[in-house]
Amino acid sequence: MKEKTSGAHPVDLDTVKITGGFWSRFQDLVRTQVIPYQWEALNDRIEGAAPSHCMENFKVASGQKEGTFGGCVFQDSDFAKWIEAVGYSLTIHPDPELEKTADEAIDLVCSAQQPDGYLNTYYIINGLEDRFTNLAHNHELYCLGHLMEGAIAYYQATGKDKLLNAVRRYADLVDSLFGAEEGKLQGYPGHEIIEMALVKLADVTGEERYLRLAKYFIDQRGQEPNYFREEIEKSGKPWGWAKSPFGLQYYQAGKPVREQTAAEGHAVRAVYLYSGMADVARKTGDESLWNACRTLWDSIVRRRMYVTGSIGSAHYGESFTFDYDLPNDSVYGETCAAIGLVFFARRMLETEAKGEYADVMEQALYNGVISGMSLDGRSFFYVNPLEVLPEASEKDHDRSHVKVQRQKWFGCACCPPNLARLVSSLGMYMYGTGTLDGGEVLYHHLYADGRASFTLGSKRAEIRTETRYPWDGTIKTLFSLPEGSASFTYALRIPGWCDRYTLTVNGQPLEYRFSDGYAYISRTFQDGDAVTLELEMSPRLISASPEVRDDIGKVCVCRGPVVYCLEQEDNGAKLHKVRISGNTSFREAWEPETLGGIVSLECTGTSLDKPSQFAGALYQRYTPPVYKPQVLRWIPYYAWANRSAGEMTVWVRVQD
Repeated sequence: MKEKTSGAHPVDLDTVKITGGFWSRFQDLVRTQVIPYQWEALNDRIEGAAPSHCMENFKVASGQKEGTFGGCVFQDSDFAKWIEAVGYSLTIHPDPELEKTADEAIDLVCSAQQPDGYLNTYYIINGLEDRFTNLAHNHELYCLGHLMEGAIAYYQATGKDKLLNAVRRYADLVDSLFGAEEGKLQGYPGHEIIEMALVKLADVTGEERYLRLAKYFIDQRGQEPNYFREEIEKSGKPWGWAKSPFGLQYYQAGKPVREQTAAEGHAVRAVYLYSGMADVARKTGDESLWNACRTLWDSIVRRRMYVTGSIGSAHYGESFTFDYDLPNDSVYGETCAAIGLVFFARRMLETEAKGEYADVMEQALYNGVISGMSLDGRSFFYVNPLEVLPEASEKDHDRSHVKVQRQKWFGCACCPPNLARLVSSLGMYMYGTGTLDGGEVLYHHLYADGRASFTLGSKRAEIRTETRYPWDGTIKTLFSLPEGSASFTYALRIPGWCDRYTLTVNGQPLEYRFSDGYAYISRTFQDGDAVTLELEMSPRLISASPEVRDDIGKVCVCRGPVVYCLEQEDNGAKLHKVRISGNTSFREAWEPETLGGIVSLECTGTSLDKPSQFAGALYQRYTPPVYKPQVLRWIPYYAWANRSAGEMTVWVRVQD
């Protein structure tokens, strides 16, 4: 199989260290608070939180205690994502106590494995005779995919292969049962993720059969006769999406993947599938599959994505709906979906080094992803709205999924461990290596205070980045070259949101080539060279396409990659009455003690004054509205709901 090589291949996590600033704080939070807290949650030790049942199920499945299966059918995946986060955390910050806890957890999980390699507590407890009979709904292959990713992360962090060997045995069982050959099950997962996990497993083990299995699952999906339709008919049971707008496309299985031209169905499943498609397209050189990825990418980012990088606009089915349907107050915007979009973006970037992929990756990370976690790491959002009215969440069933405060835990707790594994592995998203005109290229996608090491050609290079990004637009990169010099290309992403920037080497202007969102500096770098990128970071007003009905006549405020919002805490209630001028100016303030350290914004706006003739009346003859001045205070969207429950809005009306 021929691999495409024109993109930016991610670097190993152990070569990157985020040492300070914005993302260091979040990684420390995940390491010291989130991972331990989630371990307590997986063991049902969080008072007042919904029980997980996760580790309890493994004890029952292994025969260590009597009991029944508890929780969701995919409850095993909560452990899998937790152990993946642990693996990444141990890579960047060794911790013997955490490693000991993880080893004991792995011993428990592996003790439940069956002689033929099968490892899924739902069917081990409830009856192995029914395994692989309900692929559409019961998540066996999904749980295995997550367990693969967790096992790989832990093996790469510690060198311990007990869990890796367990998932290989399970993967070998699946490989023996599924495929196009006569006598095999010709199905595929209802909830995707195993596709990209199998690609990782092939990379780690060198076994190409895992890549072939991933390709089979992708190629077989949606083919006729449709496996899911036959499976559902055979069961004789009603299924929830039979009369829905999407039908089998809820699972992205209504037609072959190369015929799918719009992002449809369950948003998390969709972007997990698209990530696997991009992996397989790159690994096999499959142009038709790659073209399908680009078509689906365009469908999402040009017509079905929120300004925060959130996706999945409908509560019903946690799904995509139709082009430009992006309501702010009833949005679903699941945290996992934004995380899945980051996965998809990075895989597109691996194949094609275009800044637009990194731009979306950044947009989701700074907004729709980390909004899903409180600043103390102890409560979480499943849903990430762009407008909140507490009374509506309380009294309107159609908006009851929109919470005004983060929750301690969830019975369906996919988002918290998913967030932990992404933040812990962020170093793998910051850089990439590739080739250009026969030479080596070091790509710098995301900016954070830290250091990294690379091999470019046959020479070692180390870089140290100094920055206060995203609060400050200065990014200084210093090169340490053990051999004194090295010739390569350094490609810095110029964010799509940035209108003006300067680029210097050792304080002097330099020649560079700009292409597809990157500034390419090709030269012989000397030990001690310093490249400085200055990004203009003024606040800016963003408007949506006029096709987005909910945002007509409105703007949102952004500064750098960060989307801002208004909260009742700072601005009072009735935020729907607020408007700002299209040429308003902002006062910026660095507040180190507020919300973990933020740049806040203030501007002068106006608020609708209730005319006296509406006293006691619902409707009256039109008269021009009267507005009164109001000072408006803006905070980063990701930090909302960390002080008190109240109204919030991202989009505000603009004054002509």
